[in-house]
Amino acid sequence: MKKAKPAPRGHMSYEQHLDEVTTLIVEKYDLADEAAIAMVVRAQADDFFSGHDDDPTVCTLDRAHQDARDVYKKYR
Repeated sequence: MKKAKPAPRGHMSYEQHLDEVTTLIVEKYDLADEAAIAMVVRAQADDFFSGHDDDPTVCTLDRAHQDARDVYKKYR
């Protein structure tokens, strides 16, 4: 198993990014934690976040906001 690259300064790790997307879905769309987690898990299983793990520069707060909106629209 390959080791994940550390996130560059100002960026989040892949796991932090998923946590942030989940939190933003809860806050923006007034959903329960469990519902937001289920959406993110489904999106992850669907390869929605493909590339985020390999390129930590993608994992920014701005991208988390965009991903939260897109995940909510597609997986609600």
